[in-house]
Amino acid sequence: MKPLNPGEPRQIGPYRIIAELGEGGMGRVVLGLAPDGRLVAVKQLHAQFAHDPRFRERFRREVATSRLVSGAYTAAVMDADAEAETPWLASVFVTGPSLKEAVDAAGPLPAGSVRLLASGLAAALTEIHRAGLIHRDLKPSNIILTSDGPRVIDFGIARVAEEAQELTGTGAIIGSPAFMSPEQAGSGRVTGASDVFSLGAILVMAATGRGPFTGPTAPQTLYNVVHATADFADVPEEIRRLAEPCLAKDPARRPTPGQILDHLGPVPPGVAPWPPAVHARIRQQDAEVRSVLALPLPIWRPPPKKMAPRTKKILFGSLAAVVLLVTAGIVALGLSVAEYAKPESPGTTSLAASEALSPERLRLVDPCKVLAGRFVQEFGTLKAETGPIYPARCKYTGLRDASFEIRIGDGVSNVERTDRTAEGLPLLRSTISGGCDSIVQLPSDRRLGVVVSHPGKDGDLCKAADDMLTAALARLRTHEVDRTGDPASLLPLDPCAVGDPAVLSKNMPNTQPVPRTLRICEWQGGGDMLTVELQRGAYVPEGSPVDLGNGVTGDSREFGGSNCAVTWQHRPLPDREAETVAVRLLAREGSASPCGRATEIAVSIVPKLPKP
Repeated sequence: MKPLNPGEPRQIGPYRIIAELGEGGMGRVVLGLAPDGRLVAVKQLHAQFAHDPRFRERFRREVATSRLVSGAYTAAVMDADAEAETPWLASVFVTGPSLKEAVDAAGPLPAGSVRLLASGLAAALTEIHRAGLIHRDLKPSNIILTSDGPRVIDFGIARVAEEAQELTGTGAIIGSPAFMSPEQAGSGRVTGASDVFSLGAILVMAATGRGPFTGPTAPQTLYNVVHATADFADVPEEIRRLAEPCLAKDPARRPTPGQILDHLGPVPPGVAPWPPAVHARIRQQDAEVRSVLALPLPIWRPPPKKMAPRTKKILFGSLAAVVLLVTAGIVALGLSVAEYAKPESPGTTSLAASEALSPERLRLVDPCKVLAGRFVQEFGTLKAETGPIYPARCKYTGLRDASFEIRIGDGVSNVERTDRTAEGLPLLRSTISGGCDSIVQLPSDRRLGVVVSHPGKDGDLCKAADDMLTAALARLRTHEVDRTGDPASLLPLDPCAVGDPAVLSKNMPNTQPVPRTLRICEWQGGGDMLTVELQRGAYVPEGSPVDLGNGVTGDSREFGGSNCAVTWQHRPLPDREAETVAVRLLAREGSASPCGRATEIAVSIVPKLPKP
């Protein structure tokens, strides 16, 4: 961690910049402070990647997809700006050295720590691949060792940089040669199996201090990756048995992240993952962060906003003036906003909890109505964000920059039991994100849940999240939170039921649909993974036009040789948004054309959708 140079900008977007964390081939990383008090790692991409508007569009979409990754062993992407002069993205900041720094300073990890590392990396890749991403640059410097396990960073961005390199014609290598797969080093077809190869190389490095293919020069290392056998000298036998299958030259022979997790079995609870020297470095970095935060912080300034049309500007300016006068009057009377606001009832409940929390009902809910206007003594009256990115998520703000996010029908994993209940259902908890997530599973499908996240840093975070989720569950039992009915909308549809069963059976034999969220369904088997997603957001055509029948034209894009996405706009919405459908197929190496199969599935979906 280094201090900033004099004259450097002290704010990026809404984040106050405190110190420099490091710099790599893709960009510079700084430590930032969010308005709600959370620490973030802000990566500013190098200017060479921002010269072309097509790059910015790819960057925007990759970041949007990356934000769907929320596993316990990833540092979640929180925010980004593809329109900034220098594009940036912000991720949750996690304290700890990178795997490279830890091994360089403290030496190779013991076998037990390497097994825990393997389990965390396999879990992270499971979530990354499930979101339709391939990391492409998994290496020791992109793995942070925290006090409770590893965190994978920079997922979803390497492909954007790789494509930008193609545009610039620089010929630069995106990735670290020692941890590339043979198909990357040889310009072959890149699939999720490439990340598994990188995982195997990382395990060898963690156990020995060197990669299995490292040569005296980068070209020699790349040659070794493609042609040489892995060097397992000094690798403990149990780690070799784990890493060797991952390092198969043929991607089809490598295990999947799920198979690695099955092989490793459950992680014993309460085990310190790293040697004492690594935990000492984690504590040292904690102390460094505290010392930096003790210094005078830059003044926070609201980021510039887009100008509204003149008539609206006058109207909003007048309203702002009224609000300012009212607030000034309240302060003059010596009252806080919380004392002035009045509690509101949750509404008239008319649904049983089991009915209110069914997936069919929750697809009808507007998450920005669930807590809007709710009064909480500590946080005042909550205000919902405007223009949320995802139809099942909404952020709320209250007094003293307090913030909450509700996620309806989110995937549920890595949770802990509590002794609290709400609406007759047990409340679960996760603190992996750094704040506190309060969770209740859907009675009909415990893989999904309603989640309230509270990322604050003061007070009892989990109690606040639990109380807010309790209020949300009561509100969900009313019809006051339902969206306005729209027969043309995709949002009420079940993504697991929109395809033709015969077509799905033909292209994904012996598989069953598994809901990952309310609007993402997955089929997995035989080395293939299919996802169908029904969403709302910006839509920019990319790839080759493809006729999907019924007057619908979509876009087909194949990448990596065995990965294909077929997307189309169902109908346009105001503010340049649209309802969209995506069919993504990650096929096993050597299988039939993934785009042909994905297109056949897409064609079967079109006639089942409502008329736009």
